[in-house]
Amino acid sequence: MSNHNKVVMIDYGAGNIRSVQKAFEYVGTQVKLVNEPQPILSADKLVLPGVGAFGAGIKAIRERGLDTAVVNKARSGTPLLGICLGMQFLFDQSDEMGFHRGLGLIPGKVTRFDLADMGLKVPHMGWNQISMNYQHALTTGVPDNSHAYFVHSYYCIPEDENDILAQTEFGHSFASCVAHDNILGIQFHPEKSQRYGLQILQNFVAL
Repeated sequence: MSNHNKVVMIDYGAGNIRSVQKAFEYVGTQVKLVNEPQPILSADKLVLPGVGAFGAGIKAIRERGLDTAVVNKARSGTPLLGICLGMQFLFDQSDEMGFHRGLGLIPGKVTRFDLADMGLKVPHMGWNQISMNYQHALTTGVPDNSHAYFVHSYYCIPEDENDILAQTEFGHSFASCVAHDNILGIQFHPEKSQRYGLQILQNFVAL
């Protein structure tokens, strides 16, 4: 791993961490997995993956003392990419099976899709389009309305609409990519989204 581009992935027991690591390797980047705070301080870029329930995931992060290190490092200007549940952790709070505090890096909340009256089944699962709201280095080379692979029952609502880099339709529009200064998030699974998912990972490394 080159010292000038040290990409660190937060390992708190997330089920998809190995597949995300392999996706980064596919685009030519070695990613260091860390499960304690100290190595986070020397990272050039941080990746926060995740699948599963918000409460259990954020509890695991806090029990390892990773939350303070990630927040402080991100607030110092280090690029941080949250993936799927990892994107949801970036927000202030979630109402998934109770109330849970997030990392508070992006103002806003996480809530469940309520689409029964539309005949839509939750979770939102499968391929869907991402519609770009503006150009950003994270999505360079990803055409508007490209398809990405989703698996989630909860979605993020940023307080500031300018933080919504891209949106997707599932019953209504929701934020599928977010960008708040150096804090970035993607709700879909880049490791399952083929060419354009890998392009986003490559773009993140190049920031």
